[in-house]
Amino acid sequence: MQAQELLTALADGGTVSGAHLAERAGVTRAAIWKQVESLRARGVPVQSQGTAGYRLPWPLQLLSAQAIRSALPVPVRKSVGELELHWEIDSTSSEIQRRAATLPDLSMILAETQSAGRGRRGRSWLSPPGLNIYLSCLKRFDAGFAALSGLSLAVGVIVMRTLETLGIQGAGLKWPNDVLSDDGKVAGILVELSGEYQGPCAAIIGVGLNVRLTPALREQAGQPVNDLVSLSGGVGPDRNRVAAALIGALAEGLIQFEREGFAVFTEEYASHDLLRGKALRVQGAQGAMEGVGAGVDARGALLLQASDGLHSIDSADVSVRRA
Repeated sequence: MQAQELLTALADGGTVSGAHLAERAGVTRAAIWKQVESLRARGVPVQSQGTAGYRLPWPLQLLSAQAIRSALPVPVRKSVGELELHWEIDSTSSEIQRRAATLPDLSMILAETQSAGRGRRGRSWLSPPGLNIYLSCLKRFDAGFAALSGLSLAVGVIVMRTLETLGIQGAGLKWPNDVLSDDGKVAGILVELSGEYQGPCAAIIGVGLNVRLTPALREQAGQPVNDLVSLSGGVGPDRNRVAAALIGALAEGLIQFEREGFAVFTEEYASHDLLRGKALRVQGAQGAMEGVGAGVDARGALLLQASDGLHSIDSADVSVRRA
């Protein structure tokens, strides 16, 4: 029995005996125990119930490509290229990179778990199976890199649209591409560009969205984090519906960005901007600077009102903290 099969057997939250699992899979109980330990190592909180067997602390819903497709509006379904779901992969964005030459526009790659998920500035992204959403999208543009200013901020707005579709409140946007709640990070966005400066070019857009985090995962994250379960009052949202809402918002929002650029997203971004009017400290290659957040400009650059005037910060390789 592989880890995927074991997780499926435990998904309803009931207790299943090790003997039953072993008989069902035609393996030894020791082999079952090894797979239990494998899931635990990946961050899944499989509980031992003594001689009664194993269980999860809550029912878990595995992703289904068919269910996700069925939940998409027909126009979105027609606009999406490939829609693939993998059990395990190194990184959904890496998979798109490997196949970018042959994948259709607006292809979406999802995975239940990633062995090398990555975030901004080279950080790793925790990717336990069965708990969250890990998705990457390929979007091609005829224009060059300059026309893509503000794309990562637009994707932040797209994630906020996803949460609104799901009826989830309590999150906002931290420049350049984090979705945060009062209790921590809810989603991360990584945009990687390739192609010609004058065009055409392509963007690989990775989104990691925390649906459910365990206490161990929160501790392992190394920073304050939060999830949709907490923002929904403890009720876990349907993961397939979350994935479909995100895919639909990406498909529509990226086409909108292609036609109109970041300008069409500026008002929405401002309504979710967590840094506007806040005392900030910006640390980058040129040193540290302090001031008050003054929103973002038409290109998506962060505006900082400092004692010596208004500064425009458009390098994503800076650290922005509340002062």
